[in-house]
Parts: sequence; structure tokens; C-alpha cells
Amino acid sequence: MITKKELLPCPVAITLQIIGTRWKILIIKNLLDGTKRFSELKKAVYCSQKVLTANLKELESDGIISRKVYAQIPPKVEYSLTDIGKTLKPLVEDMAKWGEYYRDL
Repeated sequence: MITKKELLPCPVAITLQIIGTRWKILIIKNLLDGTKRFSELKKAVYCSQKVLTANLKELESDGIISRKVYAQIPPKVEYSLTDIGKTLKPLVEDMAKWGEYYRDL
């Protein structure tokens, strides 16, 4: 988790510091629909397993998502947004609206 000292001074920069990669915002967008398994996220986000794993770990460390592991064979892991992660919904929706606007120019 990023410490208070590591946070950048600008609020926009802080947001980008936490969710600023293409993969993180796509993970969050997909989890807004509800809990997903790793394989579902991998199909939805279109990135490698290594990249997805690294981004999920960072989002979990920053408190944006939670990870639930089920003790079964084969292993089952589910990801969902935390309460703080859910607060990103308006931001993601606004990004989608702007993307539609720009696409339609």
C-alpha cells in the first residue's frame, strides 16, 4: 500500500498513482458489475496472466479490490471491489461517457 508520504501532492496525480494504468481501470470497470473469477477478468481485460496478476496485487494492496480464496481443488479465487473501490464508479462512468463523446467526434 502506498504510504501517505509516498502520495503525490496533486489529487489528480494521486488518482493516477493508484488506478492510472490501462489495466487497472479496466479491472475496476469489470468488477463494477460484481465479483469475478481470475479467468473472467483475464478474458475481459485482454492482458497476459503476469500483467493481470501484478495489477490485481497492486489494487488489493491499495485497498481497491478484495481477493477471496476458496480452499478447494482446483483452486478458486474471486475478486470484488471494496467499499473504497466502489466509490470509483462515477469516475469510470464519466470516463466511458467521455470516451463515447470522443469516439463520435
